[in-house]
Amino acid sequence: MRYLTICLMLLVAAFPLGAQEILGFALAPAPSTGRPSSNSASVVSTSGDTIWFGTSRGLDLTADGGLSWEHFANTATFTDKGISALAVMGDTICAAIGYNTNYGTDVVATGGGLHISTDRGATWQFVPQPVDSGTVDTLTYGINKIPALAITVSQQNITYDIALTPSTIWIASFAGMLRKSTDLGQSWQRVILPPDGPIDWITPTDTLDFDLSPAGGSLGLQENLNHRVFSVFASDDSTLWVGTAGGINKSTDGGVSWRKYNHQNQASPVSGNFVVAINGQRMGSERIVWAATVNAVDPDEEQGVSFTEDGGATWKTTLLGERAYNIAFKDSIIYVASGRGLFRSDDRGQSWLLSGTIADPSIDQRFTTSTLYCVGVSGDTVWVGGPDGIAYTVDRPGRLFGEEWHVFRTFQPVAGTDNVYAYPNPFSPDDEVTRIHFSTDGQNVSVTIRIFDFAMLPVRTLLQHAPRSGTSEHDEVWNGKDSEGRRVANGVYFYSVEMDSRPALWGKVLVLQ
Repeated sequence: MRYLTICLMLLVAAFPLGAQEILGFALAPAPSTGRPSSNSASVVSTSGDTIWFGTSRGLDLTADGGLSWEHFANTATFTDKGISALAVMGDTICAAIGYNTNYGTDVVATGGGLHISTDRGATWQFVPQPVDSGTVDTLTYGINKIPALAITVSQQNITYDIALTPSTIWIASFAGMLRKSTDLGQSWQRVILPPDGPIDWITPTDTLDFDLSPAGGSLGLQENLNHRVFSVFASDDSTLWVGTAGGINKSTDGGVSWRKYNHQNQASPVSGNFVVAINGQRMGSERIVWAATVNAVDPDEEQGVSFTEDGGATWKTTLLGERAYNIAFKDSIIYVASGRGLFRSDDRGQSWLLSGTIADPSIDQRFTTSTLYCVGVSGDTVWVGGPDGIAYTVDRPGRLFGEEWHVFRTFQPVAGTDNVYAYPNPFSPDDEVTRIHFSTDGQNVSVTIRIFDFAMLPVRTLLQHAPRSGTSEHDEVWNGKDSEGRRVANGVYFYSVEMDSRPALWGKVLVLQ
């Protein structure tokens, strides 16, 4: 992380829209379908029975347990770009856009601005990604003048988390650092956090000498990992917790004064300084703050989950060695979305249950990867999202945790039994699978699916006379490996789908790594 450079580039806008301009739109009714808009979901926020998901193709919601989905992509202020952060508080919803930009051989994460609604999604305003002008600014902090790197472009200035308080929107924007707006995005102020090194507290009355800068470079500013911001959580109207690449920062006066906690400055520290998520658990009068803490630059750091029961004075660690992405709660129960699935603990992290394979036999759908990026709770229902879809399970006494899942995936329906296709196409076997999609058109049939190379030599048989019901359309997964378990070479491959004695349906898929 330390050697990541922040590239200062000229921003070429598609149309002349200043960074402080606001576009307001009344939202036409969002298209409603029985499926989400994408099979990749990275953020979730729950508000009563309404579940909001940020996907790779925009913002979705369901208010009836997944029976129907509303899509905000390509309506009003929205495009079909992905959602990188999401927050809901009462009637206010704030969603950040994030996408990748190609510059030569480099892929750069890019912030696409924010969509803000104050009437539960009936109307929206669009706010461009906050940027600065010039090269180095001087910010006033009490008795101090703090040199600050001006972030002039949206590349690497991507919002990864949002917190809402009654009067303020707080955004964690990596290269854009921590910013706040008290006027619904019409203006933004950079928030000054402690630097790296020995300074662990800052207040406006201190005499301070450091730079507000996530990178150094030719401008001569001091690089600070603690200014690369990834997560933000408001535990009440004035108490904020901010996660960076250099630790966790806490303010109890609305973001003015700060205390920094990291792996190096406490006897009982967090497991790692790269803090990708923060959330708070409330049980009566007790408040516990949990964080997904990943190792940064110190070899003594370790990825896992860290939590504090005393406001940050000491930290405990759990799930060490696991890559945690997101944390949610139901009363005393903690849920962690991770690289190995969904973890559950009801004893403050002393022991954990792992959900196992997420599969829905009623629609013949399952997750082919264990990775989950987000988790949210609505009553007894636990929702998750990841690179392979959206799902929920019900967690209540008398039921084995994770034994029953409802999976929601999107696909293009095929008409009748004479059409078949594979998606995604092309696909990269090291990162994903392809699904061969077909319909049994209401009939119970025996299905055989075979893969062939470009010379029509057999590569693998996925199914051999396997029964499939006629109650739904079907996907069968190919992971890009042959019958010996070896990954196939790049190129064009053909597949055949045989249903009973009907003529085989043929298609082709491109393997491209």
